[in-house]
Amino acid sequence: MNEIELHDDARFVSRFTRDTLALILAGGQGSRLHELTNWRAKPALYFGGKFRIIDFPLSNCINSGIRRIGVLTQYKAHSLIRHLLAGWSWFHGDREFVDILPASQRVGGEWYRGTADAVYQNLDIIRTHQPQFVLILAGDHIYKMDYGPFLAFHSERQADMTICCMELPIEEAAGQLGVMTVDETGRIIGFDEKPEKPNPVPGKPGFCLASMGNYIFNTEFLYEQVIRDADSPDTQHDFGKNVIPGLIEQYRAYAYPFRDKETGQQAYWRDVGTLDAFWEANMELVSLSPEFNLYDKVWPIWTNQIQVPPAKFVFDQDNRRGMAVQSMVSGGCVISGSLVRHSLLFSNCYVHSYSGITDSVILPDVDVGEHSRLHRAIIDRGCRIPEGTVIGVDHDDDRERGFRVTEKGVTLVTPDMLGQHLHFTR
Repeated sequence: MNEIELHDDARFVSRFTRDTLALILAGGQGSRLHELTNWRAKPALYFGGKFRIIDFPLSNCINSGIRRIGVLTQYKAHSLIRHLLAGWSWFHGDREFVDILPASQRVGGEWYRGTADAVYQNLDIIRTHQPQFVLILAGDHIYKMDYGPFLAFHSERQADMTICCMELPIEEAAGQLGVMTVDETGRIIGFDEKPEKPNPVPGKPGFCLASMGNYIFNTEFLYEQVIRDADSPDTQHDFGKNVIPGLIEQYRAYAYPFRDKETGQQAYWRDVGTLDAFWEANMELVSLSPEFNLYDKVWPIWTNQIQVPPAKFVFDQDNRRGMAVQSMVSGGCVISGSLVRHSLLFSNCYVHSYSGITDSVILPDVDVGEHSRLHRAIIDRGCRIPEGTVIGVDHDDDRERGFRVTEKGVTLVTPDMLGQHLHFTR
């Protein structure tokens, strides 16, 4: 695929970002995450020590100069909405806002029936803002992306719509992501939604061109397509399944390659849609030089900053030393006479004496009792781990106690599995 020469002129790019309305599709159920999404939508899931997944596309918009944003919510959205109100309500006015757009049944009295229907049900709101472009984003992926060059590519190609894409291993995309075929100019000539046997990239056996779920539409063209889809009797009202395959022959649809601007190589992107993928992506962050840099001052990730004291490490005896090695420990945590190694602790966790945590992701407000041992575990928010508990060492024992063990040997523990009830929103 030929790459467009990206513009360095900020005024050129900002003209497009100012005229863009972003819609983040954040109604995903996240069923492959099992109990982690029993009480929250996937975009509301915690990630990276202090963030939620929704913070990443939102931060990309803000850092790109896109300040008109709607977040479309549906499935178990209470914690997501609370997070948006607490952390993203600092915009005001017609030119800068983060609006929450639940399925309010303004059209037809139905919940969102698919991604295209979610946009269709909000056409009246889109029209009030009169954007030139509508940027539609998946709300459940981890990545950093400047949407300005994406918009410039779309405009220079005189496209009706453009899809952001990546070259991924076929086994990674099969059955999970939309896959497209393009000609030598990057124009899309074929699109299959989550095929079991994706078409390989010419000259790159084993790889396919996968959709990231990020689309740019010319606004009037978007109106036409979602209205046509809404009027069709045999449709699932989905962009990938219905709208995109139906337009590529007649209209100009292009694929935009998501690459690192500095190296030209494949950029970082993770779909943390399974427990193993969620655990792995968090574990990548505690490595010496992670590919995804949360400490990037040029492209910060914004979130709701809860008010907590600094992390604290107490006791300094040979058999009772509070310390963390190759780990990330968030504010409000107390590591009391225990060892945390190669793990990630979210806010307000307490690890009592003589315990050990290795290769684990500990979500907020977890209390780990004395003499406990956690290994390759995901501990959900609010768990109270009883004294002397061992998790992640004997998988048969984990299963007998009602914990979930993944294919790659990661153990998930939630308060419900421990018979505990929470008194706060997850």
